[in-house]
Amino acid sequence: MRNKAISALVCAGLMAGAAVLGGAAPAAADATAAARPGDTADTVRARLEKIPGMKVVSVADKEGHPLYTLTYVQPVDHEKPRGATFTQRATLWHKSTDKPTVLYTGGYTLPGGTASLTRLIDANQVSVEHRYFGPSRPTGPAGDDWTKLTVQQEAADEHRLTRALRTIEKGKWLGTGASKGGMTATYHERFYPDDLDAVVAFVAPNDANNRDDSGYERFFETVGTKECRDALNAVQREMLVRRDTLLPKFEADAKANGDTFEETLGTTDRAYEFAVLDQVWNFWQSGTAADCPTVPDAQQATDDQLYDWSKKHGLSVYRDEDLGTNGSGPYYRQAATQLGWADLKFKHLKGVRHHPDLYQPNSVLPAAMRGTYNNRTIADVDRWVKTRGQRMMFVYGQNDPWSAERFTPSHRDSHRYVVPGANHGASIAKLPAAEQAEAVATIKRWANVK
Repeated sequence: MRNKAISALVCAGLMAGAAVLGGAAPAAADATAAARPGDTADTVRARLEKIPGMKVVSVADKEGHPLYTLTYVQPVDHEKPRGATFTQRATLWHKSTDKPTVLYTGGYTLPGGTASLTRLIDANQVSVEHRYFGPSRPTGPAGDDWTKLTVQQEAADEHRLTRALRTIEKGKWLGTGASKGGMTATYHERFYPDDLDAVVAFVAPNDANNRDDSGYERFFETVGTKECRDALNAVQREMLVRRDTLLPKFEADAKANGDTFEETLGTTDRAYEFAVLDQVWNFWQSGTAADCPTVPDAQQATDDQLYDWSKKHGLSVYRDEDLGTNGSGPYYRQAATQLGWADLKFKHLKGVRHHPDLYQPNSVLPAAMRGTYNNRTIADVDRWVKTRGQRMMFVYGQNDPWSAERFTPSHRDSHRYVVPGANHGASIAKLPAAEQAEAVATIKRWANVK
């Protein structure tokens, strides 16, 4: 579900991809979607292998249809297509060239499983790994050039891949993803609006103005009940008040787990404070109001009770092992330079913080990966979605902190839904019946399925 090193500061993004539509049944097969003559696994493989730069690594059977594991050669810099290259991982689950195709990105490494949008419309599925994540990264000096890890460059990657595979898959194409995957699908649509026929993005944050985090502040002032909010804030504060007795527990856990912090946060004290700052955000991101009765009385709880409850309800550890070039570090780099972050004020923690400027993505990055923020691109995407985006659907969770700053779609056959009481795993299946039926009907219309 959620990598412990990817939490409130940056988008979790690992939660919702395969279940965003819940238990929606596949669409009934359309007569036009029957396999065409010659639409066999061998034929499709031969066509894939004719695409310049495309390699079929393997073929497996998935539910009676071929699943092709692919690599595709991409320019490191799309403005210099004759320069350095890297290979990007992807998969194609092929059913029929006439069925719709879902382009599915998690925004991180290659997503496994099946996006439920694929189930809903009985589609082919192309899954793609984000550049600089996993093995989809340049080798040599180019691999350390973090200036090429941008929204625009990844959108160009997906543009080339989409155009190449649309020569095979002839039906409608819909982009989808959850959290960072939803953001990535939205950015693709903004820069290449002719690639996809529609986009369905789940719990996709939109930090269009990184200097204004009032949306996040309002969220934490209104989410749940006052009693639950006060109890959570009291526990978070007490975790810092009792730093002298709780930090040794954190250090003992770090030693037992082999966690180190020297390359990123620097000290265990900074790592402990960062983990505590994430607590309340993570409680709502992954939990629900039903968890509120478990919050201990901050004043009455023993050190063990306070620490053990926190470890189970939001205390996240940012460690060197998870934050470098081979882990989640590339996302923190993106947050630090383009995507933004929630710079919360933490008024209830006044006087107990040791590191007032700690809560920002450069704090958890190795020195070589840190960068300077510029919101020009994200502000541009925000304006474009509001005014020019077409056939875009955004689904958010009412009690999801990442949904506090969200995209506003245009009136051009575009929609936004908020799932009551839902967290970062918000799904169409959890919408009220009328809205669920409306959303499903819209998606099926976009995909041209009955």
